[in-house]
Amino acid sequence: MASRSKKLPELRLLLPVKVGPVLEGEIPVLCQLKATYGAPGMRGLFLLILLPLFLAGCKHKPFPKYPSDYREYAYVTNGGSNSVTVLDLVNVRHDREIAVGANPTGVAASLSRNEVYVVNTNSGTVSVIDSEKNQVVSTIPVHRQPYFIDVDTQGLRGYVANAGSNNVSVIDLDKRREIAAIGVGEAPGLARISPDDNTLVVSNRESASASLIDPHQYKVRSVFAGCPQATDIAILPDSSKAFVACSGGHQVMVIGLAQPASQIPSEHVDRLLTFLDVGQTPVHLALKPDGGEIFVSNFNSDTISEIATGTSEVGGAYLVGAHPSGGVVSADNSTLWISNFNASSLGVYSIDDGKLIHTVHVGDGPDQLAFSANGFLLLAVDTRSEDVSVVRTQSYAPNGAAQAGALFTILPAGKHPNGIAVKAFKVK
Repeated sequence: MASRSKKLPELRLLLPVKVGPVLEGEIPVLCQLKATYGAPGMRGLFLLILLPLFLAGCKHKPFPKYPSDYREYAYVTNGGSNSVTVLDLVNVRHDREIAVGANPTGVAASLSRNEVYVVNTNSGTVSVIDSEKNQVVSTIPVHRQPYFIDVDTQGLRGYVANAGSNNVSVIDLDKRREIAAIGVGEAPGLARISPDDNTLVVSNRESASASLIDPHQYKVRSVFAGCPQATDIAILPDSSKAFVACSGGHQVMVIGLAQPASQIPSEHVDRLLTFLDVGQTPVHLALKPDGGEIFVSNFNSDTISEIATGTSEVGGAYLVGAHPSGGVVSADNSTLWISNFNASSLGVYSIDDGKLIHTVHVGDGPDQLAFSANGFLLLAVDTRSEDVSVVRTQSYAPNGAAQAGALFTILPAGKHPNGIAVKAFKVK
């Protein structure tokens, strides 16, 4: 009887190749060596022969080169450790922990100055962080249970929704003090300023409504009801419409914002345009930079809904992953990145193709997302594993083919991380 030939075992090696510090323009890559060998004693011989060839064949993937005076940091609020984690995005490493108030949640970076603002929910304060020194330089009292802060385009005013006192604080960021408190609905969660700085939109979670505030006169201009558990807000770049997620149901409220200079008389006042049916529990709205579409994360439907903002119509719903909780669109309007909270993954959705094209496995419980300034990196706050996944938005498969997204590294955060903001600047 002819004997069957014995299948030779395989030897696989996954080795890091150090190619110098990030600032020199390259990053470490992982290369795989696959070889077959016969007797166990031949293993060393194969390694001796193949390893130099293997190392020589590894390709280095370019990393952006930054000038020596360039700084870029990500700031992550840690509700369970009363701190902010600072991540150095130039060198891709953990930089430090900054002590702030009790239970920090919302965070925002100024567009005009090198400052970051952190909302401390249990302290009823806002911590001001100097991003050049990375230390707290001021603490501003607001009201009870603030959760969110937004900053106007000039960097002069901050707006804080105080859920426990049913009002919105207006902060003078130059003088570091509250200058007005505007009463709104019950349990306001978000207060978002329009790009033209003429309308402040507030989502009132417990009163199922949205309040529209004139930020110059510090008074409520309009109130629209019928949006159960109103949460996230998106405002179009031309400040013509606001979209409010009604997370207690399956709709998005669409509001036309007053345009006093419009030639159409009906647009001179705020008006409710429609309610759009989406998936169950819409929790997040991701707006394309060009304002043409909004993508709704439907947490309990495992889908995203696509809204055409010009016509206020829903184009369809698409399965993406277990409990999508957040999203962000690339600067070129081509790609939507989705955090799948219960799948420990990010979905990569091609907007032009209308389909999911890739999945990137990250830490446990990914939620809030943020791009680096140049869009080369995507940061995902992993709420359960208490870290931040750093993803390269453009990567390569083992066969060398380009693909959208690959996990680069995971950096530690504090207890119960939630919000994230990125600040880039040049030192003087």
